[in-house]
Amino acid sequence: MDDSGQQQVPRHVAVIMDGNGRWARARGLPRHAGHRSGVKSVRETVEIAAKRGVSYLTLFAFSSENWRRPADEVSRLMGLFLEALQREVADLHRNNVRLRFIGARERLQSDLIDSIAVAEKKTQDNDGLNLIVATAYGGRWDLVEASKSLAKKAISGELSVDDIDDDKLAAELSLAGIPDPDLLIRTGGERRISNFLLWNLAYAELWFCDCLWPDFGEQQFDEALAYYRSRQRRYGYTGDQVA
Repeated sequence: MDDSGQQQVPRHVAVIMDGNGRWARARGLPRHAGHRSGVKSVRETVEIAAKRGVSYLTLFAFSSENWRRPADEVSRLMGLFLEALQREVADLHRNNVRLRFIGARERLQSDLIDSIAVAEKKTQDNDGLNLIVATAYGGRWDLVEASKSLAKKAISGELSVDDIDDDKLAAELSLAGIPDPDLLIRTGGERRISNFLLWNLAYAELWFCDCLWPDFGEQQFDEALAYYRSRQRRYGYTGDQVA
């Protein structure tokens, strides 16, 4: 850490990968061509994160709201997820990456659910970069599911309502046991978090760029890290207290 207590490299980076469709449209291509090109940026981002010493990388691949997209696009996306997962898991394993998925996986097609389970089991003992893929995920969904779990424990007598606090709720969320993201990256020019990790992003530094996801690479990742290093993270303290 430097004199202000700022970590030089964020332990956990979360990414909203936005702009695939607009990238394709600008080139006169169908939207699914943008999604396919975006897979290359995923691969490069995983490699860069590992090289830079990031411990956790969480990618927002498909949101709860994305089910509202045209059925053909959703079907192509699911097919692309399955294809990429089956193609990449061996390389991820060789590079000591642990792969995990968060989200309402029961909503996914059965062959994708099976492939996710195989990938998670194959890489579960790896101790390098933790790659977390949020699929069929929404921050509100996450909080509702956590609340249901706490309610069931309270009804059964396992937990007193008065004992529910921040830690108890956090322990029921999808990222339970994982440090909250230090840095959120969003591509595509939008300046919002779009229902992603609503609880966990409470104190994250937010970096937005106009580049579309298929154009995101090492230069942009390093710009985000430079921005992160420039920030003083105070968590409610004064700057003098942190320093």
